[in-house]
Amino acid sequence: MENLVYVEEPKKPTMEDFGNREQPGLWMTHDPAAYQDPVSKNYYIYSTGALLKKSEDMIHFTSLGKVCEVPEEAYEWTKSRDIWAPDIVKVGDEYRLYCSNSSWGVQQSCIFLAVSSSPEGPFEPRGIVIKTSDKLPVNAIDANIITDAKTGQMYMLYGSFWGGCYVLELDVETGLSKNPCPRKWTYDKKSDSFSCEMKNIIGTCVAKRPKYLSTAVEGPYMIYNEVFDFYYLFVSYGSLKSDYNICVGRSKHITGPFLDSKGESLISALGTETAGNLLMAGYEWNDGISYMAPGHNSVLRNEENDFFLVTHIREKNFHDEPEPSTMQVRRIYFSEDGWPYVESEVYAGKAEHEFTKEELLGFYERIDFYKTIPQGISVSTPMKLGEESYYEHCSVCGEWEMTDGNHLEITYGPYKEKTTVAYVFDRERQVTTIGICGIDEEGRSFWAKKISD
Repeated sequence: MENLVYVEEPKKPTMEDFGNREQPGLWMTHDPAAYQDPVSKNYYIYSTGALLKKSEDMIHFTSLGKVCEVPEEAYEWTKSRDIWAPDIVKVGDEYRLYCSNSSWGVQQSCIFLAVSSSPEGPFEPRGIVIKTSDKLPVNAIDANIITDAKTGQMYMLYGSFWGGCYVLELDVETGLSKNPCPRKWTYDKKSDSFSCEMKNIIGTCVAKRPKYLSTAVEGPYMIYNEVFDFYYLFVSYGSLKSDYNICVGRSKHITGPFLDSKGESLISALGTETAGNLLMAGYEWNDGISYMAPGHNSVLRNEENDFFLVTHIREKNFHDEPEPSTMQVRRIYFSEDGWPYVESEVYAGKAEHEFTKEELLGFYERIDFYKTIPQGISVSTPMKLGEESYYEHCSVCGEWEMTDGNHLEITYGPYKEKTTVAYVFDRERQVTTIGICGIDEEGRSFWAKKISD
């Protein structure tokens, strides 16, 4: 328990600060892409604004400032100097930073590649990977790079709203697209046909949602876990100003189809409403700050083979006024059948400990993540792990049993939940406590933390 660390955030920025993305602490760390450099072993967070933060432990962060500028070729297309949602990959001795360049609410966008010999930059532009306009059914922002574990072929995920999220083949040597954009193109929305081989140029759609939900899906991020031989596609549903939430599907192939625990696809002819396991949404414990709109996540797998979910999030604010984002890091665990779920509290370090059944007895707060349209704030409710394996959650009664020192099973009625148990730092009550997180056979996840014996 002594290994757990709490870092208090500086004072929240005021509305007057919104024009400056370089804020103290983790404030305004938007669209965070987490990376561990295999050379130095340092951790880095690349975020909107082309801003970089450095850490040795994923708890304490130092700001290194802006590491890239918009090249003229991109500016000529977008008329914007903004850089959004960078993502990084190392190929040989070269660090490749993929940057989105656009303006709010338009499809006149592009993703450009900049390179450096250091993860700390500066990064020099190499070229545009893809550009889009309102003549295309896709928006060229939110890049993420994934490599096929068997073939070595590199791909770029991208896309936001409009036609959904796509995956595009890259040239491994240059880092640019295998099928560069032509100077001109035409697209007939009615017939969904192109005047050229544009489908090869924009790639394969892997996630989308229907129009009545504002086609609200973006921020695709993919990882591969060889233990289960699955590619996992994380996407953000909803609005980043209100009901943003993170869902996940998996596939044996980078190009999909990506399915959830129920076998529902993240893409269909009409788009999907609720497909994808809900990993995390807005939440509220009994004490402390309520949060909304976690999204545009990245996933970090470090050298110790620990997985982390890194996401921006906002304090709950449903008034018509801006709310600055901050960043949260949480451990990811995988169920026996290969589905991810995340820890109940923000990462504060590892405290290795195998629990006894007696240590787990007591009263807890529990937050369940169920899908709704729009996605609401999940609030905590009382839970009890009692003597003689008695389980209670409000009016629900069941049983609980430990399977080893860090896992237990909860059963009630037709439901069975597989969980992970670990010490966490309860930020709301400023104490170290026992945290439980888990998932059931239908892909529904929950968090819990011990409040008293």
